[in-house]
Amino acid sequence: MWAFFARDPVKDFNYEILPETQETSGIWTLHRGKRKTGGDPVSVFVYEVSTGTEEQTQLAKAAFKRMKTLRHPNILAYVDGLETEKSLYLVTEQVTPLTAHLKAQSDRGGSGDLEMSWGFHQIVKALSFLVNDCHLLHNNLGIWSVFVDRAGEWKLGGLDHMTPENEDASTSLPSAKAVHSDMDKYDPPEAAHNWAGDVWRLGCLIWEVFNGPLPRTSSLRSLGKIPKALVPHYCELVGANARARPNPARFLQNCRAPGGFLSNSFVESNLFLEEIQIKDPAEKHQFFQDLSENLDSFPEDFCKHKVLPQLLTAFEFGNAGAVVLTPLFKVGKFLSAEEYQQKIIPVIVKMFSSTDRAMRIRLLQQMEQFIQYLNDAAVNSQIFPHVVHGFTDTNPAIREQTVKSMLLLAPKLNESNVNQELMRHFARLQARDEQGPIRCNTTVCLGKIAPYLNAGTRQRVLISAFSRATKDPFPASRAAGVLGFAATHNYYSVTESAARVLPTLCTLAVDPDKNVRDQAFKAIKSFLTKLETVSEDPTKLAEIGLTGRKGGRRRNWLWG
Repeated sequence: MWAFFARDPVKDFNYEILPETQETSGIWTLHRGKRKTGGDPVSVFVYEVSTGTEEQTQLAKAAFKRMKTLRHPNILAYVDGLETEKSLYLVTEQVTPLTAHLKAQSDRGGSGDLEMSWGFHQIVKALSFLVNDCHLLHNNLGIWSVFVDRAGEWKLGGLDHMTPENEDASTSLPSAKAVHSDMDKYDPPEAAHNWAGDVWRLGCLIWEVFNGPLPRTSSLRSLGKIPKALVPHYCELVGANARARPNPARFLQNCRAPGGFLSNSFVESNLFLEEIQIKDPAEKHQFFQDLSENLDSFPEDFCKHKVLPQLLTAFEFGNAGAVVLTPLFKVGKFLSAEEYQQKIIPVIVKMFSSTDRAMRIRLLQQMEQFIQYLNDAAVNSQIFPHVVHGFTDTNPAIREQTVKSMLLLAPKLNESNVNQELMRHFARLQARDEQGPIRCNTTVCLGKIAPYLNAGTRQRVLISAFSRATKDPFPASRAAGVLGFAATHNYYSVTESAARVLPTLCTLAVDPDKNVRDQAFKAIKSFLTKLETVSEDPTKLAEIGLTGRKGGRRRNWLWG
């Protein structure tokens, strides 16, 4: 029983702090951590009572209490907490201090105005929520109180000095400068206890994000690198007349006006994503269609951690259809192979079973972007059985795209699928499809996938198929038959070359189409030269590739 009362609550806490991840964040130290069960990453703010003053302990306890009760998408999210006599542990979503984030971005070439614009939008939105909805004063707004999550979203933290707007100043918490002596430079000229002070500090935040640490209050008059579109609104924030400063909601509205710093495709996309659940299908369709063009200019972390989940959800539950494919594959380029396998491949596999023609043809057209991530087992059991339906589709575009996709799928197909199922469909298309280009592409594809056929199939199929193509009424198909013979020459014996291939090619020497004749003469000369070489020196049979060898997957891309 006594052991129960003596138990250390920190050991029972469901989160652990990772070593060597400490950095200062006001009166707190910020650590990376993880949940003991599941390993979910978190951030842990720790305050040690023994190293702090009485005032700092008062602030830490107030912030701890406030974090537990204050919820807003743009405010640092509380996950869990632990308060002991010695320490306070505040567990939040995983974040990085804005200063560290900006430094990392600078090392990679700097943050763009798009990312900055959405970050400020989030912080001002959070401030507006506090001021206008909760009637609270932050009293500690600055670059040190802003954090960034893995999607690049800015979150307002640093709630240590937060007080109700109408609270008597004499009973309020210690001010920031009472705890940190160098905070005077962030104080507004007036001493009034209202939201105008928070708005002034918002101006200081803007200055420091673009120009670095603020040396002194007078430096606010020097604009530095603040973007031109933001300058007039920034000047309103740091105006000496507190009454002339805009309410956070008003500031947001002003900056969102046409031409304003917060009026751009990135902010618009973020705002749409925040309300996507209440948008109608037509609006979602248009959004995803436009998104593809915008993604190239959007930050990578935003694409991976905010856009991707919405795309997956839109497909899974929103019936978004083929329109999500292009942005999905664009975002996929930012993922590691492991992430791609985990997040995108299951969706792709499911998409192949769709009866939506637009979805199917888009998948086939963009297969090159994801084929490398598909394992052979998934291709043979989950994808190929659905893809083959395209060979018999009434839409010629789907049939043609299905044929072309075999160039990518053939290396992953098992013996049965490539030698039996696929050859059965190719024979029917080549002989009976009413579209000349499809018959032509089938012949072209057969020549290119020949290395993946077994020896028996090559001997049984190739000469017959290419001979059939040379009799096709469509000139391009006849030319494809000739090129097919040329590309697969190493699979024919000397006897087959002389008795079956050359007689077929010679009939095309008088073909009505000059291109077919030209290709035929080239192929005839090539086969004759090799036969003549072997006749002169039989030891060169293997060297020039007229052995009709049955094994190997030798490639001969002589035609395209």
